[in-house]
Amino acid sequence: MTRIADLIDARWHGLSVDRRACPALPDGFSVRPWREVIDTIPEAAWHELACTAPTPNPFCERWFLKPSLEQFDPQGPVCLATLAVGGKLAGIMPIRYGTNYHGRFVPHLANWLHANSFCGEPLVAEGYSHVFWEYLLDWCDRNHRASLFLHLANLPTDGTAFRTLRELAARSGRCFRPVKTVHRAALCKGLSPQEHMNAAMEKKRRKELSRKRRRLEEAGELVFSRQTDTDALEDWIESFLALERAGWKGARGSSLSSAPETAALFREGLDGAARYGRLERLAFHLDGKPIAMLCTFVTPPISFGFKTAFDENHAKLSPGLLLQVENLAMLERGDIDVSDSCAAPGHPMIEQIWSDRREIAMVTVGIGGKLRRSIGAVLSAIELRREEKRQ
Repeated sequence: MTRIADLIDARWHGLSVDRRACPALPDGFSVRPWREVIDTIPEAAWHELACTAPTPNPFCERWFLKPSLEQFDPQGPVCLATLAVGGKLAGIMPIRYGTNYHGRFVPHLANWLHANSFCGEPLVAEGYSHVFWEYLLDWCDRNHRASLFLHLANLPTDGTAFRTLRELAARSGRCFRPVKTVHRAALCKGLSPQEHMNAAMEKKRRKELSRKRRRLEEAGELVFSRQTDTDALEDWIESFLALERAGWKGARGSSLSSAPETAALFREGLDGAARYGRLERLAFHLDGKPIAMLCTFVTPPISFGFKTAFDENHAKLSPGLLLQVENLAMLERGDIDVSDSCAAPGHPMIEQIWSDRREIAMVTVGIGGKLRRSIGAVLSAIELRREEKRQ
């Protein structure tokens, strides 16, 4: 195991940091209940890590993760695995013990996510991924309790974590098995917005969308807005919640405002993202009323489409799809290489216009001694075969 003192790198010392705003953290790796540690990490240190990590994940940034934990883990059994090097935060990931594995009782360790957290990649500094995972796997080996493996959900296969774990497993003989992979709609840098539209949709379909746009414009004053600031954010949030609640999600009780926890997370998450310059808001208003809204977390070089809603009374004119046409402007940003829709595979609207795909995996990693790793490998192989049969 590499010593923490040996990891202090000149790259870190070359970064400009106001130590009054970002006091030094004690060096080392730890896994502690989140309530004990979250407020000891300076906001500036966490934000610096988020902005410099090679694989970004807004769902692991402080402005999203802290309200997530407060709303969905109020008693605090979830822990935070953290690595600090040279007084700086070098890695962070929420981790938990679990027993429900695809509906079956199987004790395991896992990264912690919730239904509105669409990426399980930890935030790890450039050059420290192997170190972070070596420490975390060593901790899992020694603190597995009855856990049979480490389960990691929503790992992008183009991310640093997936690549690092595969390399470490090959080197150490641990089982590393993607037990399920899905392909989410995405936009990849390269084509202009118009070139992308031409490639994604046939001419007849593009003309139909243009006709619908004209009909909306004829129905009243149609105003498109794009915002990256905090102006009127509170009103925008409440309008979004009301718009979503008025549709099928509200009728089924699955809208964000259907539960106080998800409504609070949405309000706090968007407020935090906007304050840190990580939020883009798009909307169509017709005669002053919102008919389509979209919020995106912009974390270069990847953006994440967080939530969208539209007025179902205007569904025949496709305001949500028209808003996605406006969203193609993301392709013109020099700092964004991939836009992840965060949409479920096969989404009927988004896949009409987002023709690229991003692969997302659920992975199991062997932990503990030889016998435990063998049992975990067998169970993950069984789960893989079940998933293959479902497909």
